[in-house]
This record gives sequence, structure tokens and C-alpha cells, in this order.
Amino acid sequence: MITFFGEAYAWNDPEILIIAAVTLAVLIFLLLILRAANRAGNSASPLLNEIAWMSHRVQALAEGQERLSGGLSHVSEAQALSQGSMLRLMETRLADMQRQMNEALQGSSTRTARSLGELHQRLETIDKAQEKIEKLSGNVLSLQDILSNKQTRGAFGEIQLNDIVSKALPSDSYTMQAVLSNNRRADCLIHLPKPPGPIVIDAKFPLEAYEALRRATTPRDQHEAAQALRQSVRAHIRAISERYIIEGETAEGALMFLPSEAVYAELHANFPEVIREGFAARVWIVSPTTCMATLNTMRAVLKDARMREQAGAIRKELSLLSQDVERLGGRVLNLDRHFQMAAKDIEEIRISSDKAGKRARRLDNFDFEELAPDPLPGPLRPLRPADPPGSAALPPGPPDQA
Repeated sequence: MITFFGEAYAWNDPEILIIAAVTLAVLIFLLLILRAANRAGNSASPLLNEIAWMSHRVQALAEGQERLSGGLSHVSEAQALSQGSMLRLMETRLADMQRQMNEALQGSSTRTARSLGELHQRLETIDKAQEKIEKLSGNVLSLQDILSNKQTRGAFGEIQLNDIVSKALPSDSYTMQAVLSNNRRADCLIHLPKPPGPIVIDAKFPLEAYEALRRATTPRDQHEAAQALRQSVRAHIRAISERYIIEGETAEGALMFLPSEAVYAELHANFPEVIREGFAARVWIVSPTTCMATLNTMRAVLKDARMREQAGAIRKELSLLSQDVERLGGRVLNLDRHFQMAAKDIEEIRISSDKAGKRARRLDNFDFEELAPDPLPGPLRPLRPADPPGSAALPPGPPDQA
């Protein structure tokens, strides 16, 4: 370390090295001048002046160097302060940014977890729906397998018919799979009173012709499918009319039950002549909806018939009820007479009670001390003859107190 102008500097400081180099150069220059002065004796004065001027310049240079050193120190201090402020600001900014990033990451993680939870729930819902769809697909395939076979399709219609009839009518008003006198088995026989009499409901399902009509794309295919559906329905109408309408045993008509609303609507919309042929053959085509309405009408008819059957029993019960009412009236009259007799007895009891009360009050007002003593010794003699048994002894008194 070296002290220069009151400040300490290191030996390897660039400023010290510059000053040392300048000083060395000045000294060398002075030695040269002195040597030249020895050689040129008379010319020493100008050289001395020049040396003095150079010395003054060297001093000025040293002062400038000192001011430069102070400026550099001030600049270094300011730079250090600026760097410290910058570091603190950057640390603050970094801390804020880190906090914001942490909050954003935490919120993002929360939202992500919530979204994953909701996604998991939706996936579970989708899985359940997929299971239901698979089950429904299996049921649809099973239904298609059932409807593809004529026997199973007939059983399907009978089961649906049984379900509708059991909901609309009492159990004793119909018979499923009833056998008629011609040994024909009807799907359902409704026991209606005559007229019209028992009526048959038979289930039919012309599914193949209907599906062929739905699949037809060309006019020729549509015509052929329509003709097949028309022939199938006519065959069913003819079979029901011949088998299940028996004179004297069943009603004059029968019902053909179609277990499909679509087939029923197709017939009424595009095959009115088939419907008219059914009317002519006294076979009425019904769907599940219209069958329920028809059965409700039959239920009202059955109820009215049963009311008529019970009319005699009702009249008999009314006659018995009238006799019971007459007996009740006689018993009420007897009870009224008993009440009158009891009221008379109560009135007589009240009169006797009043008389007894009056006699008790007269006895209470009687003064025994007012009687004169008997001058004769011996037992007391009665004042008046003894009253008959059961009557109270009355003291003598005026006639109004007797």
C-alpha cells in the first residue's frame, strides 16, 4: 500500500502505476536536461524555465489525477448503491413473481384436480350409460329374436293382451285360452251378458309383411309388400270370423288385437279397404290403446249387468229393511210409554217428598218447653191418641197447621 495525497492505494493500482511512470519519465527528462545543461552552460536559464513549467504541469496533472480518483470513487460508490438497489428490486420482483407463480400453480393444480374429478364422474356416468345401452341392445336383439319367430311372436302378443285385459277387467269376467264348442282355443274370451254375449279377442301380428313394406324402396317392392300385408290381414280376419264367431254361443262379432301401434296406424292410414272388410266380417281390429278403451266400455256393461242381476236381492233387502224399521217404530212407542210411566212415578215421588219435607219443618218448629209439667207423678201420658204406624206425630195446633 502507498499513501498519495492522503489516500491509500495498492502498488498494482493502475493510477499509481501511471503516476510512477510519469514521475520516472519526468526524472529521466530532468537528468537529460541537467546533462544538457552541463554541456550548454549559457543556455541553462531557458531550460530551467522549461523545467519549472513542466513541473507545474506535472503538479496540475497530479491534481487532475486526484480529482479523477475521487470521481472514480464516487462513481464506484454510486454504482455499488445502484447495484444494491437493483439487486433488492430484482429480489423483490423475483419474490413477487415466485409467489404469483406459486399461487397460479396452486390454483391451476386445484382446477386441474377438480376437472379430473368431474371428468372421472362423467366417465363413470358414461360407463353406466354404456352398460345400459349394451343391456338395451341385448334386449332389442332378444326382442328381434322373439319377433322373428311366428310362435314366439304369437306368445308375445298373447302376453301383451293378457296384461291389458287384467288391468281393465275383473279376473272373473274373462278367460284366457278359452276353448269353444268347436274345439277352437281363443286367446281371450270376455264374459259379456246377452246381448251381445261372450266376445272373443284373438292376437295377430303380421310383422313380416309390415317390415317388408318398411324396407321397400322401389315402387314395385312397395306394391308387392303392400299386397302381402293386405293378404295377411285379410287371412287373419277370415280365420277369426270363421273360428270365433259361433251363433248362440258367442257375440256376433270378435276383436283382432294387433300388439303394434305402428301396424295399426299403417292399416288405418293406407289400407282402409281392409278395415272395411273387417267391419263387414264383424271383426274389429284394435291396438293396445284402442283395446284398453274398448275394455273399459265392456267393464261398464259388465257393471250394469251385475247391477241388474242384483236388483232382486236389493229389493228383498229393502223389504227386510222396511220390516226392521217398523219393528224399531213399535219399540220406540213402547219405550215412550215406559218413559211416561216413569215420569208419572217420579212426579208422585216428588209430591210425597214435598209432604215429608213440610212435616219435618213443622217438627223442627215445635217447642217442647212451652208445655206445663204434669202435677201427678208417674210416667208421662200421651197428649193425644197414638198415630197409626207409618205417620209422624203432630203437635196440637191450629187447624191451618194440621
